[in-house]
Amino acid sequence: MIIELTQTSASQVNQSLLKARSQTGTSGLAFTMVVVTDSTNYDKVLTACLEAAREHPSRILVVVENARRDAARLDAEIRCADGFPGDVVTLRVSGELVEHSGSIVLPLLLPDSPTVVWWPNESPVRPANDQIGALGTRRITDASGDKDPLAALQVRADNLTPGDTDLTWTRLTPWRALLAASLDQYPATIKSAVVEADRDNAPAELMAAWLEARLGVEVVRKDTEGPGITGIRLATPAGDIEVLRGSSATAAQYSVPGQPQRMVALKRRDINELIAEELRRMDADGIFEQSVQMLRTRGERASRKAPVKKAAAKKNRAGKAAGGTSPARTTDKRTGRN
Repeated sequence: MIIELTQTSASQVNQSLLKARSQTGTSGLAFTMVVVTDSTNYDKVLTACLEAAREHPSRILVVVENARRDAARLDAEIRCADGFPGDVVTLRVSGELVEHSGSIVLPLLLPDSPTVVWWPNESPVRPANDQIGALGTRRITDASGDKDPLAALQVRADNLTPGDTDLTWTRLTPWRALLAASLDQYPATIKSAVVEADRDNAPAELMAAWLEARLGVEVVRKDTEGPGITGIRLATPAGDIEVLRGSSATAAQYSVPGQPQRMVALKRRDINELIAEELRRMDADGIFEQSVQMLRTRGERASRKAPVKKAAAKKNRAGKAAGGTSPARTTDKRTGRN
C-alpha cells in the first residue's frame, strides 16, 4: 500500500499512518529509524531502508530536505505492507520547514521504543544537539559520505556523545573479528603493530586507534596504493600475525606464527549490510567510544610531532642553501659515495 500526501502536515501524516496500520494489521514494530538525506542520495538510501525493514520490523522516516526551495511545504509518501513488516514514510521538507524538521518528525515516532537517527552523507558537527538527532537514543553517521572522510571522523571524535557511532566503524567489523579470533587462537605478547592502507584513509586511522587502545602499543600507519586497508601486521616474539588483502574485494591472506598461510573471507560490504548490522544493537558502543578517544590522542600526538619535523626540514634546506651538508644525507669522504 502506498499513500501519497501533498502539501500536508505532520498531523495528517500521523492520521494516515494509523489508518493504514489498522487496514494492513501492521503491529509489533521494534523501533523508529529517522534518516536525514537529500534528493540526490534518496534512491540509494531508500533501498537500504527497505532492506533494513525486512530484517528489523520498524518505522522508517526518510526526511528529504530541500532548503533551497522558497515555499514552505511538506509532501509525504507512506508505504505499508508490500512485502515488509513495517512502515516506510518519506517526508519531503522544503523552505523554512527545514528549520523545523524535528517538530515534523516528533509526532511520528513510535511511543515507548528506541529511536535511531542516521545521516548517510554530511552530518551535524554534534549530532546529539541537532534538532532531529536529539530525538534519537542512537545516532549513526557516515564519515565516508563527507567530502573529507578523515576530517569528518576527527570531527566525530571531538564531539562524541554516548550513543553516537559511525559506519566507518561498522566497515571494520570483519577485520576486528578476524584479529580478535587470531589472538584467541594464538595468544601472544604484541610488540608492535602496523596498519597499511591508502593515504588519509579514515577506516585505517580508526583501525589503528582501536588496536592501540586494545593492545597498549603504538600503532604505525603505513601508506600503500590501496584500495582501502591492504594489510595489518601484529609483531609477536615468534613472528607476525598478518592479514593482507591487497586489491581483492572478497578475501585476504591470513597467517599466524607456526601455521601455513591460508585464504579467509574478508568481503567489502555495501551500505545495506552496514546499516542492517548497526540496527542490531540499540545500546551505546563503548568500544567504539574508546577507539574514537584514542583517535583524538593519536591526532594530538601527530600534531605535536609535525612542528619538529617541519623545523628539521627547514634546517635541512638552510644547510643546503649555505653549501653545507644535509643532515639527511652525508657523504663518505673516503669513497665519495652517498
